[in-house]
Amino acid sequence: MAVEVDIQNSELAQVRRLMSTFENVLHEALAHATRQTNHGKHIDDFQVHCERIAYRATEFRAAQALLNDAERQLQSGQNTRMTGSIALAYAATALQGLWADVNANLSDYGFSDSFVDQMFGDADVVRAMRAGMAESVFRSIGRDVLDTDGINNCWLGDELSELTRQTVRDFTRQEIEPIAERLHRQDELAPDDLIEKMGDLGFFAMSIPEAYGGTGMGFPVMIITTEELSRGSLGAAGSLITRPEIVARALLDGGTEAQKQRWLPGIASGELMVAVSVTEPDVGSDVASLTCRAEAGTLPGNGQGGYFIHGAKAWCTFAGRGDIIGLLARTDPDRSRGARGLSLFIIEKERFYGHDISIVQPHGGTMQGKADATLGYRGMHSFTINYDHFFVPACNLIGEENGLNRGFYLQMSGFANGRLQTGGRALGLAQAALEKTVAYVKTRSQFGKEIAAYQLTQYKLGCMATQLAAARQLTYAAARHMEVQSDRGLEAAMAKLLACDVAVKITQEGQLLHGGWGYAEETPISRYVVDALVLPIFEGVKPILELKVIARSLLQPN
Repeated sequence: MAVEVDIQNSELAQVRRLMSTFENVLHEALAHATRQTNHGKHIDDFQVHCERIAYRATEFRAAQALLNDAERQLQSGQNTRMTGSIALAYAATALQGLWADVNANLSDYGFSDSFVDQMFGDADVVRAMRAGMAESVFRSIGRDVLDTDGINNCWLGDELSELTRQTVRDFTRQEIEPIAERLHRQDELAPDDLIEKMGDLGFFAMSIPEAYGGTGMGFPVMIITTEELSRGSLGAAGSLITRPEIVARALLDGGTEAQKQRWLPGIASGELMVAVSVTEPDVGSDVASLTCRAEAGTLPGNGQGGYFIHGAKAWCTFAGRGDIIGLLARTDPDRSRGARGLSLFIIEKERFYGHDISIVQPHGGTMQGKADATLGYRGMHSFTINYDHFFVPACNLIGEENGLNRGFYLQMSGFANGRLQTGGRALGLAQAALEKTVAYVKTRSQFGKEIAAYQLTQYKLGCMATQLAAARQLTYAAARHMEVQSDRGLEAAMAKLLACDVAVKITQEGQLLHGGWGYAEETPISRYVVDALVLPIFEGVKPILELKVIARSLLQPN
């Protein structure tokens, strides 16, 4: 036992050495980029390099999260043998990537050859990097993955989190996995009885305070729940609780007390399913350029005050089945005001279970929508919607008079929740791919033995597990940060960025390990591959997330 503890301490000491170098190099890189871009004001003049900086900083945060987790486990008396190996492997790989990037783009980083030699040439750093990147380390991790069937039993550190994971995992196995393939292949909606069961278990209520019908269990528990549900189905389970989180956060941050009492209890119970309508056919990430407008007026016949919505929205997921839609529209006709002229509304509507929406109001206002066919991410349907003179009462403007032209900021606050949720969704999807791949390689034989017995298979599984562990700990760390800090944007964006990339890599690597059967629809890995493709796109497409959120946050003065 003492020998094993010594080995674990030695591994973590190597990780700390690598992280010290990583931190020093990143600090200098950020300092140079800050000067170069004038604190991020001229970020668009250096887009390629700023994207590099954003990604390297994200990898640093992930490596630090792995190290912190291993240290907490060691202090708690846990066996950190595999955790320490994963932390070392990831830190070494990430630092080697930074070293290669710096050498290839030395002038962009603003470094001298002597600085690079000083930072990366230290004998202890070189030894630690080689030790962490040794193929034997990854093969050892891969064998451990095979021994445990790839199941995620990572240490959580508290009884509530452990209980949540097991409860949601059991629910997923019993209620979601048996129907997931059918919903995907037949492009069906998540069934109402599934939503009702999820509501009964409080899955929609976790970040909503108890005063408004929630459980107030917080972001860490919410992420664990999202992860386990997404392991069963991304579209028909894990993603069901993302849109409620976005609208709930906007209501909590900017809604009136009456609005919170009116909508939050229904969201928390699952009685009110939510859609979010921000993107437009010609406007994606540049939210400040939205053209869909809300014009103040009175309803003919009864004189009720409110707003008439005109314009088109795209990629409004779950808009058909949803009971309410959080819609961002322009209330200031002066488009030069950009984000400062947008307001956020709650649209209440009847349910539509098909691929079309058609609402005609008594005064002639209309909402017409059609679901867009997608490769994957099925179970909710995403709509393009046209609004023509569609009336929304004034009391449905979030914040009412105080919320006028403040919608952008409320929406961005909600998006931070959505991005954190997306990190959790990506973890669950990647975890499902890892488990199914392990099951396949342990039963499939080629050239006289199981695929799992080959070194390259073990190496690839080790790489997959290492990447997934890094994304998981980064996302968990972001959830803990958001629990206590109001500045949510950067951590959520980093978690979303890395976890989504990891999900794409792991699902595609898993498909390759399945061989030809990975391309067959009856094999779940094919569903995971097409589902993963959407992850780097929604809740902030990857390049915009890197430049406009992460890089800008890193380069702006505190």
